[in-house]
Amino acid sequence: MDKETCSTIPQNKTEEHPRKLTEKELEKLLNDSELVSEFKKCKLEKEAQRNWDLFYKRNSVNFFKDRHWTSREFDELKEPGNNKKQTLLEVGCGVGNALFPLLQENPNLMIHACDFSPRAVQFVKDNSLYDESRVNAFQCDLTKDELMDNIPEGSVDMTSMLFVLSAIHPEKMADVFKNIYKVLKPGGVLLFRDYGLYDHAMLRFSKGHKISENFYVRQDGTRAFYFTTDFVKDLCEESGFTVAKNEYVLRETVNKKEGLCVPRVFVQSTFLKPESPAS
Repeated sequence: MDKETCSTIPQNKTEEHPRKLTEKELEKLLNDSELVSEFKKCKLEKEAQRNWDLFYKRNSVNFFKDRHWTSREFDELKEPGNNKKQTLLEVGCGVGNALFPLLQENPNLMIHACDFSPRAVQFVKDNSLYDESRVNAFQCDLTKDELMDNIPEGSVDMTSMLFVLSAIHPEKMADVFKNIYKVLKPGGVLLFRDYGLYDHAMLRFSKGHKISENFYVRQDGTRAFYFTTDFVKDLCEESGFTVAKNEYVLRETVNKKEGLCVPRVFVQSTFLKPESPAS
């Protein structure tokens, strides 16, 4: 981690952030006040699905590594050991980098899997491990398409949302949580992990890529939001969830070939759908 530290910038208003910024990093963020034009903002929103579809067209199934870490990070995803059947909804499944390892680890798991990109969903269905008796894959825009069109109301034990919400416009994020809430069973859990404020990727953006506070556009037109724990907590509670766990996770990514070690910041959370509605 960086040795020279200073106070965090004003965006993180109510909570103490575990990663302190160097003077150089702080200056860079404070000076990055120029936003993309309103025309470009609207264009990015309108073409969001197209940009993700093009991403998968360019990269096929080769961009992301399989996520064998999910059951280590979330105990809920481990095989219960009592042959209990469980149903998982994975939103933003991509090409199946998390779902296929989970299917192999837990033979009693059934997975509903959806993604914004029709091309990504097709890659899932084309995978040799795809089994229609255990996987229901479908295309879905979580901000407007009802999950209940493909999944019965209140039928899902768990939902995983890993590095998905950050790609969605902040004004539409609450709609995603409310959509998920409907298909979860009472007592069901929502497992969340995404980019955190001051992640190395956030600090790498050059001027001209900022859409709004903590929200940026990459070169390929896909977008990324960088969360505080308070922001995620407010979203979930607004949608009816209660907080079981909500914290920053600090990691270091090492590139031995280039001799780099960069700090990563994620927000990792577990939210619960109450057993009974609040009175």
